Amino acid sequence: MTKVAGVKFKRAGKIYDFKSDAFVLNPGDHVIVETEQGLGFGIVAKPPAETDSKGKKLKQIVRIATKEDFIRREELKQLEKRAQGFCLDCINDLGLLMNLFSVECTFDRNKLTFFYTADGRIDFRELIKLLVKEYSIRIEMRQVGIRNLSKHCGGIGKCGREICCSSFMSGFEPVSIKMAKEQRLSLNPTKISGVCGRLMCCLTFENQTYKQLKKKMPKLGKTITIEEGQGKVVRQNVLKESITLLMEDRTELEKKVSELKIIPTPK
Repeated sequence: MTKVAGVKFKRAGKIYDFKSDAFVLNPGDHVIVETEQGLGFGIVAKPPAETDSKGKKLKQIVRIATKEDFIRREELKQLEKRAQGFCLDCINDLGLLMNLFSVECTFDRNKLTFFYTADGRIDFRELIKLLVKEYSIRIEMRQVGIRNLSKHCGGIGKCGREICCSSFMSGFEPVSIKMAKEQRLSLNPTKISGVCGRLMCCLTFENQTYKQLKKKMPKLGKTITIEEGQGKVVRQNVLKESITLLMEDRTELEKKVSELKIIPTPK
């Protein structure tokens, strides 16, 4: 058994497991950890717990962050800011069609990663030469999707709250138009798209609930016989768990699914 703690590097970032050994850690503590890219400055998201880590090669928590580590982190933030400004100038000078939106530096200052979006592939060989000449450090250009851009920049959604991806979502799940249809939402793209221009991530949140509730309901268009008579299902209210029947006398009757007593029709 190994003591393992969950550490994240961004507010709504993915949580990674690290060996914590004898460190006494609480959620919110800042730590220095080993990563594949070098040393990293992270925040404890899950306290240490005994875990069977057989077959897993976990990196190590090096130490609890000190005052000097916080000072260094601020210095690196200034470096990232300067590097982003310099890179933007180079992009404009070279006429590259790319949108640089973030720069990250490893805590041991051995690598700068530039995050950008673009419609296609970009030949940034000349750009890398200028960056290496300026900073004498390893450079990585990483192209990401438009959703990642929204996650980094943040914003306010149609609901009036901070967008989900930047406030609490650690990753993205596939979203399809079928989910909007399942929830009987307007298929107008402007109403079901987020600030990124893609389908809203929140369509996935209730999708399974809608599917499960609809399984208990008679399908739209189906004719059923109940105590009040025979009627055709013309509407479903999934959240209320009710259906509306168009009866033989052309009146409409709303019934809770739990109250339905369907009378089998003789064959």
